[in-house]
Amino acid sequence: MRVPITTLIATAVSATSAFAASGAQADEPGILAWAFLGFCAVILVGQLVPAAMMVIGAFKALVLTPKAAAAKNR
Repeated sequence: MRVPITTLIATAVSATSAFAASGAQADEPGILAWAFLGFCAVILVGQLVPAAMMVIGAFKALVLTPKAAAAKNR
């Protein structure tokens, strides 16, 4: 009975930490990552241009409608 306890204690005392990866990488993203981000930026700009045109058109409609309606009623 004494041998297994001594073996366990000796194993626990002499155990060292494992050299696992920390998860952080030192290298920078590759060309595919930058190409993907560029493609996302093109899609974003492609969506912003029509949205801005629609907001400008709605603003013009709000501002110019009373004047245009008054001109049509005369």
